[in-house]
Amino acid sequence: MELQDLKGIGKSRIAALHQAGIDTMADLLQTLPRSYRDTSMVTHIAQLSPGTPACVRGYLKGSSKLVYFHGKARVSATLQDESGALPLVWFNQPWVRDKLSSEEELLLYGQPARDKSGRITLYSPSFEEKEALLPQYPTIPGISSRVLMRLIAQALNQLDTYCPETLPESLRLRYQLCERNFALRQLHAPDSQESLAMAQRRISFEELLFYQAALSILRGTPGRAHPIQADDGAAYWSSLSFTPTQAQKRVFEELRADMARDTAMRRMVQGDVGCGKTAIAFAAMYCCAQAGYQAALMAPTEILARQHFDSAQKSLAPLGIRCGLLLGGMKAVERRASLAAIASGEWQCVIGTHALLSEGVAYQSLALAITDEQHRFGVRQRKMLSKKGGEAFEPHVLVMSATPIPRSLALILYGDLDLSIVDELPPGRTPVRTRIVPEAKRDGLYRFIIEQAAQGHQCYIVCPLVEENEDLPARSAQDTYAELCNGALSCLRLGLTYGAQDAAEKERTLAAFSAGEIDVLIATTVIEVGVNVPSATVMVIENADRFGLSQLHQLRGRVGRGAQESWCFLMAEPNERLTTLCSTNDGFEIARKDLELRGPGEFLGTVQHGAGFLSGLAADGRLLAETQQCMRELRQNPDYHQEYEQVLAQAQQRFAARLPQVALN
Repeated sequence: MELQDLKGIGKSRIAALHQAGIDTMADLLQTLPRSYRDTSMVTHIAQLSPGTPACVRGYLKGSSKLVYFHGKARVSATLQDESGALPLVWFNQPWVRDKLSSEEELLLYGQPARDKSGRITLYSPSFEEKEALLPQYPTIPGISSRVLMRLIAQALNQLDTYCPETLPESLRLRYQLCERNFALRQLHAPDSQESLAMAQRRISFEELLFYQAALSILRGTPGRAHPIQADDGAAYWSSLSFTPTQAQKRVFEELRADMARDTAMRRMVQGDVGCGKTAIAFAAMYCCAQAGYQAALMAPTEILARQHFDSAQKSLAPLGIRCGLLLGGMKAVERRASLAAIASGEWQCVIGTHALLSEGVAYQSLALAITDEQHRFGVRQRKMLSKKGGEAFEPHVLVMSATPIPRSLALILYGDLDLSIVDELPPGRTPVRTRIVPEAKRDGLYRFIIEQAAQGHQCYIVCPLVEENEDLPARSAQDTYAELCNGALSCLRLGLTYGAQDAAEKERTLAAFSAGEIDVLIATTVIEVGVNVPSATVMVIENADRFGLSQLHQLRGRVGRGAQESWCFLMAEPNERLTTLCSTNDGFEIARKDLELRGPGEFLGTVQHGAGFLSGLAADGRLLAETQQCMRELRQNPDYHQEYEQVLAQAQQRFAARLPQVALN
């Protein structure tokens, strides 16, 4: 059986699956749920807690109402059980009223929140048919969640055919791991919380183990590199408007020692928001250029690449170092001139986006390759940039991460790299004050934003969605922008930006915000990196409970970049995670707490059909340590040589799209 043989699938749905990277039955079966709705445990209305998803059961009290306001529908009703009454609200779902009957018992699932009057209310709850653990899958455009569940239910009948076991039985028994097919079946249709936990442990263990095996393939032996004999960078550091911290000096010395060797450096510099990693990278580029070689710095967005280029022009160009910018969206004439400047060596420091990896880019003598915001790039992309040094020499490789990661996890994620940590912030930075703001205090927050704007300060409002989605009761950037333009902030200059926005329009909006022509920028997480506006002092994060702690910390880092007092407001009900963010500005402490509360998924990203790195299924520090130990045993114990070869072969197959084809011997 193939995808096209499934019932209920036509050409448009096949095309939608292909667009999502699901090309085979195995891909479909390995499209794992991102979370679960637990309707197996019904909560009494009186015991509901704001911010904690719950399932409630009861009957309608009175009749439901459907009203329209500015063309938008609002359905309201009240659910009653033996413990009390609960207001229900659905936005832009007028059809819901037809499903509400005062005679039938209702089973509803949603996340309670307080309304403007302080009452606990259930917004846009889903109608459930049974008490169970129900999988929630990643959104696939063109395929509804119900259709996807039906397709996967059919595919599960072919599970044994398309998803064979990947771990040696002896290894599986040694680490008490269930069979792979049992795990996949339970992930899609759990029998119980216990069987789900067993399945999550199995798949998480496998992915962590294969990731480490993939790194061991990638690591190989560092290639021959140009030794960069450099001075202590005194001329560079003294040219800056600030004095480097001791941490910056220490990390720079580690880089300098690495680059002086004739084997390629592979080092990751990790540090909190605002610790000065870019200055360290420019110091390394300065040394490289002084030694007569070229350096390249790759950033994940054009905005960030332009900012780095502007900074390089201010700090490196006065020292006689020629810098250039290469972007994917350049006009043909500009691109030809840029490629010629790179190939001739005219540009000693080249800054750009993924365009630096393209086939037509040839360097005269690339000796240092730097990637910024490492979590936005795959291992394979880093490897591609390192291959630009030519046949005889590999460039020294430096990667920078602005997402603080606990050291133990960093050593696993980036096991092919040496690790340097910038654990000190420059003096004079004012810590951002962080507060949780419930819905009832929204009007007061808007008044505060208006007061800040009157003082010449700017504000970000970050929403989790671009546009309204009836399946997700969360604020969208587009609706928030429209609402505020005609409402509470209509007296201010507002802007809107999001990832899928036209590139030119996005650039104009961000440039206008940077120039102070916009008071409030409503955005998605597109502004998480690469936006540096010192006059922005307020960050508002809508539905803050939908973000991981580390991402919230990254967003918070967009403010507090000037001398003024800055604020971050989390629109949500208080909980343990958000309270942690309010209590500390230490990114490493926040990352440690995030790992403890959520597992490594926040750092590792998500897997859709087995093609990504790690799925973010339940895993904790103990599992990370366990897979590290397993990998050491496989490498070092001759009795496990056959198991080791099997694991390497599986890793090569799993990560084939991201790994170079390296012989396993």
